Amino acid sequence: MTRIAIPSSSNLEISVDQVGNDAMVRLSGRIDVDSSPDLRDRLRTLLSPGTLPQTIIVDLAGIAYIETSGIATLIEALRIARHHQTNFRLQGLSGAVLRLFEVTGVLALFETNDSRQSSSGEKVP
Repeated sequence: MTRIAIPSSSNLEISVDQVGNDAMVRLSGRIDVDSSPDLRDRLRTLLSPGTLPQTIIVDLAGIAYIETSGIATLIEALRIARHHQTNFRLQGLSGAVLRLFEVTGVLALFETNDSRQSSSGEKVP
């Protein structure tokens, strides 16, 4: 396993663990209009031809706040991953972060590794 901590000038900490052919992206802090470009750059680097992991898992458990700019960044990464036939999953969705994914209707776009209840009481796939 290789861990790479990515320095950020924003309120977001990004670390990437490489485990075999997979990458675990752990996020901590806030994803907003200031930090979304850092996240976008890191995900695009992971999704570059030649360095493609088989699966990318984005762990949002450490995220206290996310704006729609962050969701747009994750949707863009999902689109690129699908183009390259790379699995792209989210985990650690809860609270206000989960609710934003639900009210925007984008939760269904993503595979999740969680078997938690949604904020409305439904089981999250």
